[in-house]
Amino acid sequence: MLGFVKGLGVTLGQLPKKKVTLEYPDVQPEWPDRFRGVHRFIPDLCIVCNQCARICPTDCITLSGSRDENRKMHIETFDINFEICILCDLCVEVCPTDAILMSDTFELAVESRNHLKLDMQWLVESEEEYEEKYPDRAPKLEAVDVAEKGEG
Repeated sequence: MLGFVKGLGVTLGQLPKKKVTLEYPDVQPEWPDRFRGVHRFIPDLCIVCNQCARICPTDCITLSGSRDENRKMHIETFDINFEICILCDLCVEVCPTDAILMSDTFELAVESRNHLKLDMQWLVESEEEYEEKYPDRAPKLEAVDVAEKGEG
């Protein structure tokens, strides 16, 4: 009986305090700036250096590119297998042009594991949605101009 009274006392003591529960789908949580969610990819910034794929501890990133007539590299494919990705942020840290960034998007619920192998098209669409949602967090594309001048 004493345990019941103690438990009831704890419950009643919490009633006047401010509630911290969020109505999740309707109210999104505020994530810190360094939260690591699904990757954002900006293909215009990518120089196909392959550093992201080399540093990835789970080998979940694959990319390929080709040179144009000016001998400049252009990305052709960029795939991430989120089935094995551990969102470690190493690919973001090593990218010299900031072509890969982390977002605060974390919802990747799908019906099949095969849907977790995402390609460049999905990542670009996700980036566009992210930029519409957060225009102040959009990457500065001056880095594209700097990268082009550096390769010439």
